[in-house]
Amino acid sequence: MGRKILKIKILHIIIKFIWSFELIKIVKKKIAVGGISTECSTYSPLYQNEKDFESLQKKELLDLIEFPFENYNIEICPIFFNRSVPGGPIETSYFIKVKDDFIKQLQVICPLDGVLLIMHGAMYVPNINDPEGEWISSVREIVGKDCIISVSFDLHGQITNKIIKNIDAFAAFRTAPHIDVSRTYKRASQMLVNALTTGVRPTVLWSAIPVLVSGEMSSTLVEPCKSIYASLDKIDERKGVLDSNLMIGYVWADTERATAAAVVTCSNTNTGADACREIANLYWNSREKLKLDMKSGDIYSAISCLPNTFSIMADSGDNPTAGGVGDRADVLEIILKENIQNVLFAGIASTSAYNQFLNQKKFTIGGNLGGGGPSLELVADDVFFKEGCAIVSIQNIKLVIPKYRRPFHYLSDFEKLNLNLRDFNLLVVKSGYLSPDLQKLSVPSFMLLTKGAANQNLQKIENKNRKKPIFPFQNFNEFVPKVSNGSNTN
Repeated sequence: MGRKILKIKILHIIIKFIWSFELIKIVKKKIAVGGISTECSTYSPLYQNEKDFESLQKKELLDLIEFPFENYNIEICPIFFNRSVPGGPIETSYFIKVKDDFIKQLQVICPLDGVLLIMHGAMYVPNINDPEGEWISSVREIVGKDCIISVSFDLHGQITNKIIKNIDAFAAFRTAPHIDVSRTYKRASQMLVNALTTGVRPTVLWSAIPVLVSGEMSSTLVEPCKSIYASLDKIDERKGVLDSNLMIGYVWADTERATAAAVVTCSNTNTGADACREIANLYWNSREKLKLDMKSGDIYSAISCLPNTFSIMADSGDNPTAGGVGDRADVLEIILKENIQNVLFAGIASTSAYNQFLNQKKFTIGGNLGGGGPSLELVADDVFFKEGCAIVSIQNIKLVIPKYRRPFHYLSDFEKLNLNLRDFNLLVVKSGYLSPDLQKLSVPSFMLLTKGAANQNLQKIENKNRKKPIFPFQNFNEFVPKVSNGSNTN
């Protein structure tokens, strides 16, 4: 009899397990994914609109996120993810149009259990004070208060109370240059999944830090940020902390919301608040150590120390990946004047120069997109076209002139143009810190402190709208972190 009762109990357990499993299968969660991403320099005259953005949709968007939601019995509905190379302000009409389009598509697939928003955090839209906040709060209004919203940001993004009070989980890049993009998407996705499968809703806290420097002064490859960011993994291990972040902010946007910040997703607000204050103090106490991550100076200083081996110069003030226009010819003018030989200059954007080569070899380069600087009238010795670029030979220099604004940061960029870096003594790129690909070359490099929409001379840029005081624009010593959940501050 005892064995029979035991068998019945075991059978009940098995049936209960199967029933529970089937119930989980039936109650399938449904989420949406999408967003918008770019950086906007308020010092750039070149506005961004629809033609500047690439739109990832359907499978292409899911491949970007690369997270196995199906393993958690979650249905994922991709909307779209629009992204562009950083540039100037976004035209207000385009932002309103694309946000409204996103919201309309979101309404169609509601009700939803969750939303994964892929953002950047450094948009600037005239007459819209907080574009990301507007986007995220519009999503919240549609999906309702019970829906879980998880977001990913670039570490150069800006944080506001409007953003924080409308989200449930937050993850940002932890590397600059950015080599953890996929990992960040996974962190944001995993927090969303955990909230949906456990029913435990996390909280996001933040603390503004009155420090605002360039990415080149806060690279995670060098100190002090190397150690600060390494500490975030250890903070994540604390009970009650789910994900910790240090936001550097975006220095080339003269806006009220421009600042560094600590952001922590937590299950325990006391532990999360402590982590916020710790991260904020770590960065604040390191502010005087924030320096450019490579040798730097003006073009003449760079020329005076050119090695006999292959080297790289980065024209930082006109860097397209930081919001620069990419069309200034200041550096080219001096290289030609000083008769520097065997140089690859990639590149100076100019639609008009590109079109001139269709009929002649005489061309004008520099400032035609509004970036400023000298305008040079030159004659090419030779020219060929490839990948939307005119590759021009002039005075033993190869000059790459893309028809449209773009960076040249990957080794494949040069390979596609049939250009072998080994054939040159000097590579000039429009860049701040070097991309991971170029850093791997391990060659002498020099950052040119040039003019442009990404000017590294922070004391010389316009500073009308940033909150005061903020380092290094003003010097002060008192700072006590205040932690907010988007509504309350303590």
